Amino acid sequence: MSVIVDNFIAPPCLDEIEILWQDEHIVLINKPSGLLSLSGKNPQNLDSVHYRLVKIFPGCTLVHRLDFGTSGLMVIARNKAINAALCNQFSQRAISKVYTALLCGHMEDDEGVIDAPIAKDPALFPLMSICAVTGKPARSRYRVVARFYQGTELPLTRVELIPETGRTHQLRIHCQQTGHPILGCDLYGGLTLPGTESTARLMLHASGLDFVHPVTGELIKARNASPF
Repeated sequence: MSVIVDNFIAPPCLDEIEILWQDEHIVLINKPSGLLSLSGKNPQNLDSVHYRLVKIFPGCTLVHRLDFGTSGLMVIARNKAINAALCNQFSQRAISKVYTALLCGHMEDDEGVIDAPIAKDPALFPLMSICAVTGKPARSRYRVVARFYQGTELPLTRVELIPETGRTHQLRIHCQQTGHPILGCDLYGGLTLPGTESTARLMLHASGLDFVHPVTGELIKARNASPF
């Protein structure tokens, strides 16, 4: 059996977490790109969303995570009971998420579905892989918002991505599967095309999050515009 060795050390993140809304039960934040969601085992990876927020909201816990390079909306539970209620919504796929991304190249279709099972392989860590045999079902929808050029030579497509499942790296590997990796993605081909090498961040932002407030029963439709 292969043993996963994680040598990643996160560079310092100087950007602040933006608190968008809060009550006594939940907190909605805008996570900056370049910040871990949860502190790593390596003491050099202590800084994270949870590490920072627990100082402001003692007892708060993460309901879900965003990748290190992904920015955008996260909902934080302020106690264990709220965490359990929100986690149940995630497990029942009752929470709707929308992401904004810039993809390399111009996608041909204006919308579509990517249905490709995703598997873990410790030998490839931290990469995931598409595997019809051992992969877990994974499905994402996309809609093209705009096609344009960065500078004069780099074709890009702005899309909205809607994951119907929640696999690790799902949107990143699904976009690579279409032949249009997310710009700035170091793991799945987003820094390989001419003109992409100096991209400052992963161009993926959690821009929409719909869920039911676990106490009031109100439908929360959180939106946060993409910074790119």
